Amino acid sequence: MAPIDPHSFTDSTHPVTTHISLSLYLDFPSSTIHATALLSLSNPHTGPLSLDTRSLTIHSVLDPQSQAPIPFSLSSDEDPIRGRHLTLSLSNHSSFLVVYSTSPSSSALQWLSPPQTFNKTLPFVYTQCQSIHARSVFPCQDTPAARVTYTCLLNVPSSLSAVMSARHVTRRSPNESSPSHAPPPPHATWGAEGRAVEEFVMDQPIPTYLFAFAVGELGFREVGPRTRVYAEAAGPVLDEAAREFAGTEEMVLQGERLFGPYDWERFDLLVLPPSFPYGGMENPRMVFLTPTVIKGDASGAQVVAHELAHSWTGNLITNKTNDHFWLNEGFTTYAERRIVEAVQGEDRAALNIGIGWKGLNEEMERFKDNMEFTKLKTNQEGVDPDDVYSQVPYEKGFQFLWRIERQIGRPAFDEFLKKYINTFKFKSIDTETFLDFLKANVPGIEKDIDLELWTEGTGIPPDAYEPVSNIYTKIVSLANEFKLGRMPREDEVADWQGQEWELYLENLPKAVEASQILALDECYRLSESKDYEVKVAFLQLAISAKCRDYYGEVEKTLKSVGRMKYLRPLYTALVQGTGKEEEKILAKRVFAEARDCYHPIAQGVVESIFAKHL
Repeated sequence: MAPIDPHSFTDSTHPVTTHISLSLYLDFPSSTIHATALLSLSNPHTGPLSLDTRSLTIHSVLDPQSQAPIPFSLSSDEDPIRGRHLTLSLSNHSSFLVVYSTSPSSSALQWLSPPQTFNKTLPFVYTQCQSIHARSVFPCQDTPAARVTYTCLLNVPSSLSAVMSARHVTRRSPNESSPSHAPPPPHATWGAEGRAVEEFVMDQPIPTYLFAFAVGELGFREVGPRTRVYAEAAGPVLDEAAREFAGTEEMVLQGERLFGPYDWERFDLLVLPPSFPYGGMENPRMVFLTPTVIKGDASGAQVVAHELAHSWTGNLITNKTNDHFWLNEGFTTYAERRIVEAVQGEDRAALNIGIGWKGLNEEMERFKDNMEFTKLKTNQEGVDPDDVYSQVPYEKGFQFLWRIERQIGRPAFDEFLKKYINTFKFKSIDTETFLDFLKANVPGIEKDIDLELWTEGTGIPPDAYEPVSNIYTKIVSLANEFKLGRMPREDEVADWQGQEWELYLENLPKAVEASQILALDECYRLSESKDYEVKVAFLQLAISAKCRDYYGEVEKTLKSVGRMKYLRPLYTALVQGTGKEEEKILAKRVFAEARDCYHPIAQGVVESIFAKHL
């Protein structure tokens, strides 16, 4: 076996899957999907073929023409990272049909009962397949090195509707046939009354981690010529999101000006329930967002700018494996900040860079005992990518590209970016491919910048660059004065929004007195902020100071959001260090009570924090 990806059983000597036709029957009472997957290969194959699965029951594998069974085996032991190895024995097959069911423990799926939704009356389900969770929804070569097109039939209760990272074709009765798709799963009552079928098509090849759907009581608002905002129809979230993201089309236009045509036709947004574990997920045509990005001042649009930027860097050009994740996130962070600068101005972009700079330095402390994961090009053999997910590929990757821009000038770098995107669009590449392209198009760049140090060295290179701007310098200066006992005056913070406060709090010393925390909050009510970036940064300081007045707010926050950006630092602050028995008891109790409201990915992250510190 010659694996092409440390996180996949995919064999380099086997043909790749080029198209998947899925028929999915969603059974909400059992939190399972009964399904068929018709996989088409790049060329006919005889011999073994390896696929990735996790928590799937494989009922049969069939020849799609003759319906004759195809021999298969599923490894008895489940690899804790890669899942179970499905091996087919093909005989000049160019396609095959897998009949299977998912498990309630699928790591990609979160099934929400009615009380866990905004409307409180109907259930909800959504996927999160990055980085290696698509294999728990359907058997596949679950590596970004292989790109596929797909079609999908979603059979859902007629009271619900579906959205997907694909073009919506139609909604129809289950009894209407669709000859272009695989047959319905035999384990499902496909034609039962009270059901509807939603049909989707993705004609552009994507990596499997970008496969996504959500099903619930959804409504939408039009906010632009190619953008709808979706959310649960009940409650205020839909209207609030439409206001927050009203400027989306301007960002798309700026993205096209900077990086070339937008190739995905639609740029729709779905605001998910609070359990969504990320700020956003860049699924093509249908970006998923956490409701915590709705801040009421349009600053949440910066997360949308990031997911939009992925339309070029990540979705069009993809890292070949997670070892090269910085190619997705470093480029996208750079592109996001260029869009923010164009739409919201240089000061706003400088704040963004400053917050990222502080975060990058904190990640150096987090990984001080395993500096491998402070590299851009990593070695993740035997490592779960969820366990080492961090700001390093985002912020160190951004710093690397910003360093190149400073070296050759922005106009030249802009031309380089457009050529890079046009050259590698719809391809998956690695760090070496990028560096070869860089050296070929910017002759002599390796003499001016230590490319090996930047991509394979640990830590932060000496030519990385802390941002310089009047507003950034002022905020950091005020944070330094807090160390001497002076809080900012009201006139100094009168025009501050969430980002300013976030930067200020991030630059305060971690060891502060409880009295200082109480005084700061008495003046500015930071613990009550509706901006979770501000609230969580403040609560971290409160935990560090053992200011127990705020532990009720910490508990409330941990029970109301499932975004890992907030769960990770709060749980870590509670359990890290000595002399924290009360805090550790609190953390364990809160997690036990809130666990079922977290996505499986977030559950695993919190459990890994406990395993390390308890």
